[in-house]
Amino acid sequence: MAKALLGYVGGSDPRLLAEMRRLQQRVQDLESELVRIQAENDTLAAAASHDRIMESIDAHQAEPALT
Repeated sequence: MAKALLGYVGGSDPRLLAEMRRLQQRVQDLESELVRIQAENDTLAAAASHDRIMESIDAHQAEPALT
């Protein structure tokens, strides 16, 4: 069935197999890149959130510490 869908009859075409391996490797590379970028984005988002919290605190209007 697969051979009919690919449009040829006979043994496996080495060029097709090489292209399939190349594409599978490319998919793996892109998936790894996606994981890395998502982790970097999460880190940056956490840092930005922390910066916004720190900016929202106005030290001049803060209440004095009780002693």
